[in-house]
Amino acid sequence: MDVVIVESPAKAKTINKYLGSGYKVLASYGHVRDLPPKDGSVRPDEDFEMSWEVGKPSQKRLTEIAQAVRAADGLVLATDPDREGEAISWHVLEVLRQKKAIGKKPVSRVVFNAITKKAVLDAIANPRQIDEPLVDAYLARRALDYLVGFTLSPVLWRKLPGARSAGRVQSVALRLVCDREGEIERFKPQEYWQVVAHLATERGEAFDARLTAFEGDRIQRLSVSNGERAGTIKSMLESASFVVDSVEAKPTRRNPGPPFTTSSLQQAASAKLGFSASRTMQVAQKLYEGVDIGGETAGLITYMRTDGVQMAPEAIENAREAIASDFGKRYLPEKPRHYATKAKNAQEAHEAIRPTSFSRSPKDVEKYLDRDQLRLYELVWKRGIASQMASAEIERTTVEIVAKSGDRTANLRASGQVVKFDGFLAAYVDHRDDSKNASDSDDAEDDANRLPEMNAKERSERRSIEASQHFTEPPPRYSEASLIKRMEELGIGRPSTYAATLQTLQDRDYIVVDKRKLLPDAKGRLVTAFLQNFFERYVEYDFTADLESKLDRISAGELDWKDVLREFWKDFSSHVDGTKELRVSDVLDALNEDLAPLVFPEREDGTEPRACPRCGTGQLSLKLGKYGAFVGCSNYPECGFTRQLGTSLAVDGAEAGQDDGPRELGTDPETGEAVTLRTGRFGPYVQRGEGKEARRTSIPKGWEVGSIDLEKALKLLSLPREVGKHPEDGEPMIVNLGRYGPYVQHQKTYANVESVEDLFEMGPNRAVSLIAEKREKGGRARGAAAALRTLGEHPTFGGEIEVKDGRFGPYVTVAKVNATLPKGTDPQSVTLEQAIELINARAEKTGKKPGAAKKAAPKKKAADDGETKSAPKKKAPAKKAAPKKTTATKSKATSKVDASDESVPWDAD
Repeated sequence: MDVVIVESPAKAKTINKYLGSGYKVLASYGHVRDLPPKDGSVRPDEDFEMSWEVGKPSQKRLTEIAQAVRAADGLVLATDPDREGEAISWHVLEVLRQKKAIGKKPVSRVVFNAITKKAVLDAIANPRQIDEPLVDAYLARRALDYLVGFTLSPVLWRKLPGARSAGRVQSVALRLVCDREGEIERFKPQEYWQVVAHLATERGEAFDARLTAFEGDRIQRLSVSNGERAGTIKSMLESASFVVDSVEAKPTRRNPGPPFTTSSLQQAASAKLGFSASRTMQVAQKLYEGVDIGGETAGLITYMRTDGVQMAPEAIENAREAIASDFGKRYLPEKPRHYATKAKNAQEAHEAIRPTSFSRSPKDVEKYLDRDQLRLYELVWKRGIASQMASAEIERTTVEIVAKSGDRTANLRASGQVVKFDGFLAAYVDHRDDSKNASDSDDAEDDANRLPEMNAKERSERRSIEASQHFTEPPPRYSEASLIKRMEELGIGRPSTYAATLQTLQDRDYIVVDKRKLLPDAKGRLVTAFLQNFFERYVEYDFTADLESKLDRISAGELDWKDVLREFWKDFSSHVDGTKELRVSDVLDALNEDLAPLVFPEREDGTEPRACPRCGTGQLSLKLGKYGAFVGCSNYPECGFTRQLGTSLAVDGAEAGQDDGPRELGTDPETGEAVTLRTGRFGPYVQRGEGKEARRTSIPKGWEVGSIDLEKALKLLSLPREVGKHPEDGEPMIVNLGRYGPYVQHQKTYANVESVEDLFEMGPNRAVSLIAEKREKGGRARGAAAALRTLGEHPTFGGEIEVKDGRFGPYVTVAKVNATLPKGTDPQSVTLEQAIELINARAEKTGKKPGAAKKAAPKKKAADDGETKSAPKKKAPAKKAAPKKTTATKSKATSKVDASDESVPWDAD
């Protein structure tokens, strides 16, 4: 019998069933060891020797694996088919060698690109050895992330109090968000006018034509820059005659896009389904590991961490068979399509993300999947099958029209297109969402912009002339999807780590998400400004991309991993040493200059922006306090003026007792009381009235304080608001703004609302729908934390792990150990492995012993935990000498998805 090691216990059961009694499949539960989050784990002075530590949850697991291997004929390492999977196999093998469990037994490495019986058996039949260059690339990546995090973060703590950490990839991703915000703030809108003629053919068929030239001058987008010129053109066209000068119909073809990669799937899921990157990966993981389909567990998609765009030959053949069967032979191109990725540093070893069987359509599996799983599977299936379909045939028509009024002339153009043969577009016709939002942007379109038939020399009838004013707009803020796309274009980071990187930035409070747009928080802007001033090279896009390229060359066996580390550490360590004499005043001077337009915006009255509004003689400057940066007066302590830094950095107001006074917004027309904008200990808020009876409401996160007027203040002060009675019991449904954001409440059920604006517009129908959806998922009833899901047994504590929704949000629990789910995690998608990691981290932090909750358990079960039960009860707390950040980092570092850029210390808030 051979022992097979996989990562997930869910996969272990399915794969063991496929392989039969000749194999014993065990799960490693992701990473089994990692670098301890403390100084000295990577030692550059010892040629980058690395100290590895087995996590407590993994110790018992590895002992069980070692026992099984000793009794087995051989070992098969079958962890995931990516860099992290290769590293886990290497770690498991190293530990087993240390335990002397291998001996002379054969060891092989296999990868399952899909969890289907055929894929598993084919992989077992084609074993290989561990890919050493791939492991070397992993070691280099872990060492780099550790060295950057544990070297740069302490510099931040000393020179920029309130900053939490810096990372090799996260800091560059943060810079992208901050740079885009800077572009928006510097943007100066330009006025322009568009002139459109609403015309009709001689047969009365209406169409529109846009101005392209006027009196011989070519008209481009910004050519007509004011209303006066637009009016002149409009007047001329209103008295002109219109004649068709030429009609050109040009056939063209549109080809389908390639199947999904990790990043393009995240982009499409964000645009079409509204999924965050982490949510996309959670749902995709479940589809990959397998779902129960009519009594059989089967993986529905191939491995979802890839930047390859090719499909296996047998998959292409399967897709072509499905196309011929479902769409007809005309939709089948003569030859299979082959794709090449355009992304920098892409690795083509893996397949694209595709269905494991194209004959398994979304309709066939709909009854076995939940809503999110079905929607994502439908996205993958349609993109995969469309990638092998025939091109769409389109006829684009351009009509040139001449307008004459006396001796004055103008030229106009009308354009349209007709889909002559839909080709691959047929795969999208029944999609429930607007397919133009997909990552390839135009996967489906119709004949909405078809032009009527026209001929040269034909006269056109004028219906009306329209001149409309417009202003250029700044570049849009990044969404998760567009930021991932930009990072991929620049070659920054890896697709498998994008979701974790973005979540880290949110967890650090460096960015906030508002209506799916990413805004840099004040803390993020300060950190980026600091790094750009004092560590500019290490947040440069090209430098980071070049380092990624070197890591990829290591994985290809072209570079020695320690040579890359030596080259990096030589320059980086000397640069850090050069900042030791850097004074905090130097930092503040640099930040005051770099962020001056934001921290000290120009005043409407034209007075000096940095003049203290209270004393008049002091100068405003950034100050650093225990909880971060703020603006203060240079005449302190004589003048105690301070001002907070908000999301957009420049925030009017001040700390309670130290402000420049409330700003009056107006009077409430119903009560006659004054409405004011103030800033207190916990940030800006609006207030109606004075004294103890005054009504106060905080400014929601993401709202710009400078944009708060009387209308917005009155809306906030109207909360909580009753939207109607529930039809079942007549009890009121209330919308309000709470600690965790906007929500709607009915009795003891609280359902999240997408945005604050929805609170003011929501009607009873929408409220009933949200409450029903929440109850269907397992709504929160305060005072009664009912189990939403049961995940499985904890390997150390024993007992079933449950997912519950409590007063402070969803959490996992077992043996009286409660661990809160990370911000943004969907309780319906939490896996057993994730729950075990969270519970173990919480138990270690609180000193909870595995045997402590088992006093009433049967003797047989207690014996299973004999090793931990016999330990003295008071030893666990003694191990908590390390600060909070150590424990938190360890729990993060053992998570596979965070391993790329998470070896940075967390601050002990």
